[in-house]
Amino acid sequence: MSRWIMAVGEGWVSCNTFLFSLVNRTRWDVHGLEGLGRKNWYLVIANHQTWADIFALQAIFHRRIPFLKFFIKQELVWFPVLGVAWWAMDMPFMKRYSKSYLAKHPEQKGKDLEATRKACEKFRDTPTTVINFIEGTRFTEEKKRNRASPYQFLLSPRAGGLALALSSMGSMFDAILDITIVYPTGPTKFWDVFCGRFDHIVVDIAKRPVEPWVIDGDYSGDREYRRRFHRWLGDIWSDKDARIAELLAEAQNGADAVAGAPGVSGKQQ
Repeated sequence: MSRWIMAVGEGWVSCNTFLFSLVNRTRWDVHGLEGLGRKNWYLVIANHQTWADIFALQAIFHRRIPFLKFFIKQELVWFPVLGVAWWAMDMPFMKRYSKSYLAKHPEQKGKDLEATRKACEKFRDTPTTVINFIEGTRFTEEKKRNRASPYQFLLSPRAGGLALALSSMGSMFDAILDITIVYPTGPTKFWDVFCGRFDHIVVDIAKRPVEPWVIDGDYSGDREYRRRFHRWLGDIWSDKDARIAELLAEAQNGADAVAGAPGVSGKQQ
């Protein structure tokens, strides 16, 4: 039944991609799709700028890797209509306890991780891709200032959710797909996709190994492991910030070259 339901999900993505292609003439610059397969298990981490990111990733990876799944808060299973759909499609639900709750109920410590691991056991039988937007929200300059992010194009990553995903499913993953998403003309809003204004996107895919130490540690209970995990994730995010700057510069140079060519204007491009 899981395979049939995934087929329904893939059909839904096919319909969406076709319908949006009727009104958009998007230029897709995608790098790094080589060597990916539908019979593998992947953890996808990506920067997040707009709701269009989800549509773009679904279109790019459609039938190239297993159907994308998101870690969802346990409470959202009761969300009308969508909660049932997420449950039917085996989206992994996370049960997280706050520090204040654990202070009052110390006997519950570790139970949230155990519940998530149990929920993910079913994925051992079916190739799965789990995606995590580890900034926790969409990037804006205001959020960057409020969070005092040290990065130029990114919010500081939130390590807890990623650590939970790796602790729950790390031994299953064949690779981590580190996705960098860039909109050279500015982030495309979700409504822009419907209105035919989704003009250009650059997606860079880097495959990273799942190192044993990453999945064997105790993020909540081992302070040294937590520090090492933060350093590891910080290095990935610093590389991504620099990569975004490179991709934006390359896109701008390409646009300037086309605009300066005889008989070709920037508007025509």
